[in-house]
Amino acid sequence: MVNGLNLLFQFVNSFPRIVLAAAGLAIIFGIMGVINLAHGEFIMVGAYGTTLSANAGLPLPLAMVVGIVAAAVVGVIVERTIISGAVPNWVAARTIGRPVVKPMYDRLLDSMVATWGLSLIMIEGARVVFGNSLPAIGTPLGAINYGGGYSTSMYSVVLAVASIATIGVVYLLFTRTSYGMRARATIQNEDMANALGVDTERTYMTTFAVGSGLAGLTGALYAPTLSIGPGLGTSFLLESFVAVVVGGTNVIVGTLLGGGVLGFINAAFSNLYGTFAGRIAMLVFAIVVLRFLPQGVTGLVETIRDRRGVS
Repeated sequence: MVNGLNLLFQFVNSFPRIVLAAAGLAIIFGIMGVINLAHGEFIMVGAYGTTLSANAGLPLPLAMVVGIVAAAVVGVIVERTIISGAVPNWVAARTIGRPVVKPMYDRLLDSMVATWGLSLIMIEGARVVFGNSLPAIGTPLGAINYGGGYSTSMYSVVLAVASIATIGVVYLLFTRTSYGMRARATIQNEDMANALGVDTERTYMTTFAVGSGLAGLTGALYAPTLSIGPGLGTSFLLESFVAVVVGGTNVIVGTLLGGGVLGFINAAFSNLYGTFAGRIAMLVFAIVVLRFLPQGVTGLVETIRDRRGVS
């Protein structure tokens, strides 16, 4: 009984972390074709914004909002300057009369190099400005005791609920709003969307802001549970990439399936052999999926659906 509860609570700890970390990355990659290696640093921005605001006296929920907004604003700045090159081209058009920077949409290797450099700058910048750590704000809500001496944080249950709610909001955003319609049109055929009057450049900017805001949400929600330092985003980046590889780029189905499968694998191996074994097991599973299912679990689901439609 106790072992079963340990496994359940380990899954409750793993699942929301993977889902929340992967959602923003999947949105940016799926719509813009940009591999954002600075994704972990956007999570760091959310955690720093939350921690600094909470330490300044703001209530924790408002401090989390500050962290989310800070990450989204940084995302817009990065998209306008590095990813789309809109700001450099605006300057160039007024100095030499022509644009000089190509957008990085669907340029996977270029976007990887650029965002990797950005991640290094953000990490070292945070270290220079704030030092190697910030004072912790503490985990709220206390603990759940079970099994005579075992306990887990009540806040972990809140995180699990928040992860499901976040995916629900993302689903509504992409299926029930005009932005979602424009984003889906841009994914399917950018040239046709442009011809029909969709401002794809603004759609890309909004998409990067949404993905960055979700990264900030992850940092904000996990700030009370973390040691806040410049390198905190590294582990989130690994888990989010593994989840996108396993689940595929479908934000809703892929993130939930990837998070569920990887959360169970991590929980099972961590419960039996320790945290390090859980991470290794996730990586091994991702390698197997990448070898046999290049489009991830959602690619398999879509293939099965198409075959049934044909038959």
